Amino acid sequence: ASGWTLPGGGLEPGESPDAAACREAREETGYRVALDELLGIHSRVIPARRRLVAGSDLPLQALRIVYRAHVTGGELRNETDGTTDRAEWFPLSEVRRLKRVSLVNIGLRMAGLESFAR
Repeated sequence: ASGWTLPGGGLEPGESPDAAACREAREETGYRVALDELLGIHSRVIPARRRLVAGSDLPLQALRIVYRAHVTGGELRNETDGTTDRAEWFPLSEVRRLKRVSLVNIGLRMAGLESFAR
């Protein structure tokens, strides 16, 4: 794995982005969440040579739709039979020390928490 990231993933056929965000949070962390607001949308092209899927010869256009949400229930647990190695909750004050992917910093900036993205 390349570092800590935010819960997320692709849309199921016919699924809205907000429903997907709630589903992915549940699948990857065990928490049920309610979305508070859309923070922003970030676009990224992943070159074919950097894709994690074996045999991918085309680039991937990724749209990251980032929401602010709050936990409404569930229990923190690791995902089973998925792509997430481990789920853990960190206080915001500890985020700086984590090895994290760029999406975490993007989300922090979208949330107005730039000082934690350094």
